[in-house]
Amino acid sequence: MASDSISLEKYLYQLPEERIAKHPLANRDDSKLLLYQDGQIHHKKFKNVTNLVPKDSLLFLNNTKVIAARLFFKKETGAQIEVFLTEPILPHSEFQKALKAKKMCVWKCMIGNLKKWKDKNILSLRLNDCTQIKAKLIDRKNNLVEFSWDTDQEFLEIVEAAGHVPLPPYLNREEEAEDKDRYQTVFSEKEGAVAAPTAGLHFTQEILSELKAKGVQQDHVTLHVSAGTFRPIKDANFKDHDMHNERIIVHRKNIENILQAKGHIIPVGTTALRTLESLYWYGAKLTKDSNTSFKIEKQDPYKVQYQNISLTAAMESILTKMDKEQLIELRGETEIFIYPGYKFRVASGLFTNFHMPASTLILLVAAFVGEDWVKIYNEALENDYRFLSYGDTSLLLSQDENFQSS
Repeated sequence: MASDSISLEKYLYQLPEERIAKHPLANRDDSKLLLYQDGQIHHKKFKNVTNLVPKDSLLFLNNTKVIAARLFFKKETGAQIEVFLTEPILPHSEFQKALKAKKMCVWKCMIGNLKKWKDKNILSLRLNDCTQIKAKLIDRKNNLVEFSWDTDQEFLEIVEAAGHVPLPPYLNREEEAEDKDRYQTVFSEKEGAVAAPTAGLHFTQEILSELKAKGVQQDHVTLHVSAGTFRPIKDANFKDHDMHNERIIVHRKNIENILQAKGHIIPVGTTALRTLESLYWYGAKLTKDSNTSFKIEKQDPYKVQYQNISLTAAMESILTKMDKEQLIELRGETEIFIYPGYKFRVASGLFTNFHMPASTLILLVAAFVGEDWVKIYNEALENDYRFLSYGDTSLLLSQDENFQSS
């Protein structure tokens, strides 16, 4: 069960502005790596990570791909309206299908300078001599925007031509040429994220090949990271936080690999971890109701009726469901909220960068390593680690009391 210690103040720390990495390093694998194992901290280089991942481990990588989600329109008055794509509505709610739309589509957006955008005012943005995209606010309350264009291009092509990289707000800078490549993992594949799974930014194809040669298995899941990942917790009682919803895609092979894993299961990043743990809870819910939908509410992991279901039983219940419905892929949604007191069912290791104070991600790290999160962050600050999205990273290997696979 979750801890009764729910005060957010406990998860604050002082992060000097100069410790926030504003730009990526010259090479992805030049970053530092803090290894936390058996309660001990070791300072390493990421380029030597192959020697640090335990043999027979299974890595899960989030293959989501960041889209150029920030679109800037100008009114005739000169006022700038920023339209930030967050969720597709029409012609399809699935990212991959929505990004293939032609001529017209509707998205839920975050809108900067909304007060200056009147309902009947159609904004336009010219991409070149042939292409112009128009934006119409069709639902002010829900921030729904209709986009239209005359060419036969897919919406993804329009976005890539007109949009800007959705850098995290705490970088406090405009995008630069390097961001288009570096704010993307080398294994990104499925467009739909508006923020990168940043623990994966350190990996190169060479390192992935070295890990494979060592016998470290690699698998891919998809969680389309939403802008909600940056939403600050405003409630002193953090359990009241309105957790963001994110879409996930998993395959039959993912489940089979979990069942066959011989060593550590290590998600690369908190998004891959949220996907794996959400998958367990979906399986746990299926053991109680075979018709339950793949939607994990933020408090599902803390409900008594799901606490004693083994990882094997949960995964097998999903395979049974997939067999019955002849599925090779599952699409779901998760609001999973992981905070101290949570018992991890799938992940026994984690690659993760260093996160903002009093954030949902600090709570997740504290759940994984317990009170040692303070020691880890103090060590990182004292040893000049770079923080947040473009910063250094860590490999955390769990202690038994925070992990429950049976």
